[in-house]
Amino acid sequence: MATATRSTVINDPVGIHARPAAEFAQAATASGCTVTIAKGDGAAVPAGSILSVMGLGVKQGDTVTLTVEGDNAEAVVDSLVETLTKA
Repeated sequence: MATATRSTVINDPVGIHARPAAEFAQAATASGCTVTIAKGDGAAVPAGSILSVMGLGVKQGDTVTLTVEGDNAEAVVDSLVETLTKA
């Protein structure tokens, strides 16, 4: 099983708020892979949970790290980074 990890800086002025968290969680769930997200050096949480993602309290300028395990992990992690940074 493939694993891919990417870090990205959140540029949205309001960080990861309700709408982007929902879009990201839905995309993570739809990927069929195991996806986690962590803020800085913090613990990773399930990316498919809107409440977990919002609970990270990600603000503009924060770095998040995504880890994807499963088929097409590289493509999935690239797509999820794009979802988080499209603002």
